[in-house]
Amino acid sequence: MPPIDSAARADQATQGPIPITVAYGDGIGPEIMAATLMVLDAAGSRLETETIEIGEKVYRQGISAGIAPEAWDSLRRTRVFLKAPITTPQGGGFKSLNVTVRKSLGLYANVRPCVAYAPFVATRHPGMDVVIVRENEEDLYAGIEHRQTDEVVQCLKLISRPGCEKIVRYAYDYARRHGRKKVACFTKDNIMKMSDGLFRRVFEEVGAEYPDLEQEHWIVDIGAAKLADTPEAFDVIVMPNLYGDILSDVAAQIAGSVGLAGSANIGEHGAMFEAIHGSAPRRAGQDIANPSGLLLAGVMMLAHVGQPEVAARVHNAWLRTIEEGIHTYDVFDPAVSRQQVGTQAFAQAVIDRLGQQPDSLRAVTYGAAEPQPVGGRLGLSARPRARKELVGVDVFLHEADRSPDELGAALHGTGDDGLRLEMISNRGTKVWPEGLPETFCTDHWRCRFTTRGAAATNQQVIALLQRVHDAGLEIIKTENLYTFDGEPGFSMGQGQ
Repeated sequence: MPPIDSAARADQATQGPIPITVAYGDGIGPEIMAATLMVLDAAGSRLETETIEIGEKVYRQGISAGIAPEAWDSLRRTRVFLKAPITTPQGGGFKSLNVTVRKSLGLYANVRPCVAYAPFVATRHPGMDVVIVRENEEDLYAGIEHRQTDEVVQCLKLISRPGCEKIVRYAYDYARRHGRKKVACFTKDNIMKMSDGLFRRVFEEVGAEYPDLEQEHWIVDIGAAKLADTPEAFDVIVMPNLYGDILSDVAAQIAGSVGLAGSANIGEHGAMFEAIHGSAPRRAGQDIANPSGLLLAGVMMLAHVGQPEVAARVHNAWLRTIEEGIHTYDVFDPAVSRQQVGTQAFAQAVIDRLGQQPDSLRAVTYGAAEPQPVGGRLGLSARPRARKELVGVDVFLHEADRSPDELGAALHGTGDDGLRLEMISNRGTKVWPEGLPETFCTDHWRCRFTTRGAAATNQQVIALLQRVHDAGLEIIKTENLYTFDGEPGFSMGQGQ
């Protein structure tokens, strides 16, 4: 499936309706989707919808991904997906449909505007206008987990240079296209020096190409505190997947309500637009849910497919409705609200104000350049391959009944042929040699064998593993240790 480009979208916009795929979802999903489509249609959107079934009903049919195989045909054909929230059944074996669609279609950029609408929606931060750009494909959301011993499970955090570069370039480009002044990056690279460290390095490398934009890096914990306390200090924030997921919800809530926030998921081969909130099954069928999050996602979709004038028409009518105090129950406040309405009545109120501009809130415009070519111009930079050299191996063991010293003694005779036992750690803390007796240990051990700087061979590693096995020790995992252009490609670990 070729990348989408803005010229193709412009041609589509002038030739006729844009095909999109629609899913009504679960819980409040059908109600807010019906309201959203009603507003988009009344505003003059040129859309041709195809409906697919996703979510709980599909899960219950035994399809663990929550989406039927034939539904992918529609997504490949339209390459634009407007999705209502879904319910993922509790229990094992069910995958997150959101993660499945994002990763399967390569929707690497999750864009979440978090805007305050004071004084009409309560917030402590009336000047807040932050866009969070979240990496969407990797990090801990790779979902690679293993139970390795009786006491320990692991989840692999995967961060790639291409993944970092794609999302960082998107964030900088988004800021420049939308007239933003600053891009901030949140990581935890003081602890995860290699994975989050890579994200920060790429942020700084790519940032050199955008001298017109102010740039800053924050450790994610203090950055999150600053965001919650003084969001006005931020403009665009780019983050790895997990931090972006958590903090975009926090940002939306402190802006006023998670229920008002929409999001775009952008990739080279398509895009998905959705509210950031869940399916709220307890509110289903009561005509009280707020459709604003999905409606604003629909606005982002209209801009994306080359209908910026309709996007602005809907968005400004929505702003006028909010400032006139016509609110659903979740944001209704007798001090500022004038009328509490249900889902369909709110949609009708927006329709009644199409063509109007807000009086107090800032009106919005969407320029012709809004549809974003995500392919070529944001392509990855070429990098030479590093010189890679094997210098050791970490051998992970399941041992419940040995102390660090006893395990060290058992392993002492296994290291020869150039590979020698250097240290043993437990949950990342060195416990042998010269460990502290106060350190709590589980049944999961990392035993590091190195050549002390010389090159090793795979044959040496295989022979070592055989000796460890012959010593009566249970190997559960290994990780080869490499240098890249002479630099260690592995963490040294705490206590070393």
